[in-house]
Amino acid sequence: MRYLSRWVILLLFPVAVTAQANKMTAAEKEPSPRHTPLITARVADMLAALPLKCLDQAYPYKTGIVFSDSSLLGAPVNYHPAFYGCFDWHSSVHGHWMLVRLVKMFPDMEKNQVIRTRLAQHLTAANIKTEIQLFTSQENKSFERIYGWSWLLQLQRELLTWNDPLGKELSQNVQPLATFFSKAYIDFLDKIMYPIRVGEHTNLAFGLCLAWDYAKTANDTALQTAIRHTATRFYAADKNAPVAWEPGGYDFLSPSLEEADLMRRIMPEKEYRTWLYAFLPGLFEAPISILQPGQVKDRTDGKLVHLDGLNLSRTWCLEAIARHGGRNQQAIQQLADKHRMTSFPQIASGNYAGEHWLASFAVYMLTAEQQL
Repeated sequence: MRYLSRWVILLLFPVAVTAQANKMTAAEKEPSPRHTPLITARVADMLAALPLKCLDQAYPYKTGIVFSDSSLLGAPVNYHPAFYGCFDWHSSVHGHWMLVRLVKMFPDMEKNQVIRTRLAQHLTAANIKTEIQLFTSQENKSFERIYGWSWLLQLQRELLTWNDPLGKELSQNVQPLATFFSKAYIDFLDKIMYPIRVGEHTNLAFGLCLAWDYAKTANDTALQTAIRHTATRFYAADKNAPVAWEPGGYDFLSPSLEEADLMRRIMPEKEYRTWLYAFLPGLFEAPISILQPGQVKDRTDGKLVHLDGLNLSRTWCLEAIARHGGRNQQAIQQLADKHRMTSFPQIASGNYAGEHWLASFAVYMLTAEQQL
């Protein structure tokens, strides 16, 4: 039965999401496109199956910790009791975020009870206390900076806004780790001298987007102040982003678009639009020739499949620009649609290299309107 369910997911998921995406694309003909989440309870159940499949899968596992002595030599579950599955720490974290997000949106979804049970098993106060211990060591204080820290804050943001007894319990359990990362972020941002403009995990702008959204929800004014200061210091004077250099072969984030996604949070809209037109002028020309979708030739390669994630993350950034940029909205939305349809149907590829994480990007993309 388990293998039958797997094949049903693999066969139906691309069909379902493609049909919905095509329907929305055809309907988007007004001058000012309005984002409509492409998700239903049925699609939510299909998506949820992917992290549920690996949440307790201990191996294969990629660790990034530093072994200062032999005390950490052992199964990752011993030092990552909450986030030991789904290949690596950050993928497990955003897998948990995704499940919370879906249960909140679709409380009647078929997998609701299974998800709630697994969340309660993983996000205990004791497990989170053990998780914190690793980050307090000198050798591992930068472990999962920036990407994992940011997704943990996004998970806590989701829990804080879950009006449910389980949500309230889990948010209390996770808050000590979120508070730890908030303070660590503030300390780091005070010391960093240059922006990190890459297309992978250490991209600073993407991390600050997630951290900013948490800080607003949690009323963490100290973190908000640190992020605003850093974003202004690094990005406010930027012009003519070198988009011809994108994408890199391993990218799952667009350095230019993530920067634009951050600055729309930081700047007043009028100021943001002036900045945006100077930073990404090619998006406001007709036709748009820049930032075309990335192509994946081998989805069994864990690095090359990153480009599917790039197309999904570019989608939510482009859709935000279409909503907030003020010009060329329809063409920018069409470019977003093109990115989405290049990689959305590939999420359930059947290969663990992409399946352990891409569904989280898909859910973030599909529900981006509610992330604001």
